[in-house]
Amino acid sequence: MAPKQRQIRIEQRGALEAIQALEQRSDEELEAETKYKSAALSILGARASERFDAEAARGYFQRAIAAARPQERMQIRRMADASLALAERRAGDLKDAVERLGQAPPSGRQLFALRAMGLLVPSASAGILARVRGILLILILIVALLAVGLGIVELVALPFGGLGLAPSLLLGLFVVIAALGVAAAVGRRRRDRARDAAPS
Repeated sequence: MAPKQRQIRIEQRGALEAIQALEQRSDEELEAETKYKSAALSILGARASERFDAEAARGYFQRAIAAARPQERMQIRRMADASLALAERRAGDLKDAVERLGQAPPSGRQLFALRAMGLLVPSASAGILARVRGILLILILIVALLAVGLGIVELVALPFGGLGLAPSLLLGLFVVIAALGVAAAVGRRRRDRARDAAPS
């Protein structure tokens, strides 16, 4: 192997290791990064998209592209497309963008959850009608959950003579909160297991 090619491969491996180390740094440390500025800004953009802050993510990726070398810009643009699709809750675009990155696309369950979030909590760029629709859907969902909780409490209390409406509603609310808490804990545990099982 020619010495120049060997040097380029060593530099690329060193850059990759440095970028992986950057992922462990805080936002403040990434902002202060100078040697791998484009990578640091890309990580900040990805973090902003995970918080569904599309405006901040777009700003970080614009700065990352400006700071990147020409051969890095295409990959950063693809990363920006995927991150902005996530931040703006565009499930179909997210699937396509992740595949262009050469990564496994999100599961059907994850895409369904993103679509549901897009309906319930639309992005800031959505119009006023989308936001009003989201509020109405949230109210309908709350009423439906309370009705399910009330029905469960009434069924359980029926052999004991039943309960009044107010105590049943209160107990139904507690049942719904407990069920949501259990579902969130199970989902978090599955996500952590999948993250630990993913190849580094």
